[in-house]
Amino acid sequence: MEAQSLKSPLSNAQIEILKFFSRELSEEDLLAIKRLFVRYLAEKATRLADEVWEKKGWTNEDMKQFAQTHMRTPYTHK
Repeated sequence: MEAQSLKSPLSNAQIEILKFFSRELSEEDLLAIKRLFVRYLAEKATRLADEVWEKKGWTNEDMKQFAQTHMRTPYTHK
């Protein structure tokens, strides 16, 4: 794919990742790097969720209530 056909420029992260992966990696190394990315993003999501949890002052009882609450928007035919 030519760079001109891209709808938006690459982000700084994408450019760095392309530089990093400009050489061949073993399948084992590639899998390890994928796991690092997943672990990082999961930890970040957990930290953000914990911040909201603390800010809202939620408890384990609130979590149990959330798990049992139907919160979907009802669908009605028009």
